[in-house]
Amino acid sequence: MSQATTSLLRRGHDLARPAVQLRILNDDTETSVPSFTSQISSAGLHPLRPLTIATLQVNLGKQCNQACKHCHVDAGPDRTEMMSQEVMQHCLDAVDVSGITTVDITGGAPEMHPHFRWFVDELRRRNVTVMVRCNLTIIVANPKYADLPEYYAHHRVHVVSSLPHYDASLTDRQRGRGVYEDSITALKMLNAVGYGQNESELLLDLVYNPPGALLPGPQQALEQDFRRILRDRHGIEFTSLHCITNMPISRFLDYLRESGNYVDYMEKLVAAFNPAAAASVMCRSLVSVGWDGVLYDCDFNQMLELPVRSSSRTIAQFSHEQLLKRTIVVGNHCYGCTAGSGSSCGGQLVVDPSA
Repeated sequence: MSQATTSLLRRGHDLARPAVQLRILNDDTETSVPSFTSQISSAGLHPLRPLTIATLQVNLGKQCNQACKHCHVDAGPDRTEMMSQEVMQHCLDAVDVSGITTVDITGGAPEMHPHFRWFVDELRRRNVTVMVRCNLTIIVANPKYADLPEYYAHHRVHVVSSLPHYDASLTDRQRGRGVYEDSITALKMLNAVGYGQNESELLLDLVYNPPGALLPGPQQALEQDFRRILRDRHGIEFTSLHCITNMPISRFLDYLRESGNYVDYMEKLVAAFNPAAAASVMCRSLVSVGWDGVLYDCDFNQMLELPVRSSSRTIAQFSHEQLLKRTIVVGNHCYGCTAGSGSSCGGQLVVDPSA
């Protein structure tokens, strides 16, 4: 498998700096995009506040065996940032003193973290739901990861797997040559231990994101297409499909600008703004933890280095009470979560009436 690209940081690209990304996103001379704050104010949602904290999303680091063209984390094999075991313990402590019911583990490829399995073991001992965002190819990348399907099944881990498209060429164009074939192999391995099967308690969700400067179509219709084609071509089963809008930050922002699609894409997002989706955004029910322990309202704010506005600024200072009082930090990148049927780490936020 070859890499789709290398990280912006490795290339010394200006967009490796969050401040540069934010300057572009907030530049009203390049686009006619109104500020996101004014948009949610018109919808009666400003200031945006949390409703609960049900999920702790933990980014274990930026190291990954892939380097995809759309990656908002700018992850890749050349990235070395990883969460310390001390910070991981603070995450466990936060679970112990809160009403958090789900821990959503992401990266990079979180499985590459040397203490990944210890962390999962400890979380399951606490009887919380564990979600792992798996890029699939990690399962076949190295023999030491080949037992991941069995490990996940043993711990009843909810596996959320990236598969940008059921078409091999579109997937490989976005994620790197050979990714589709390796992903299919990994999915078959997960199916073999019970994941995604009818009435199985082992949940296997796929994540679709458009191959290019497009908004995702209706999730229900796309799920039917994915299910039919993957079953017919490969005998693969899965639980559900999550449609996620490509966020105009990091490497996808680089793609948009290099391809001349940035202005058009931002205008598409604004035109499709949906107040119902804005009221249901994921930052109202989760807190995101960076590899260094800093807290954010979501994974996207994390990558733009926009920490929570709270006295509880790190996981070591975690206070459920204080975090519930915070005002959520928003910016023009938030249009990506509120366009059309909405977008979150769990897929679309509202039912598409045309589906």
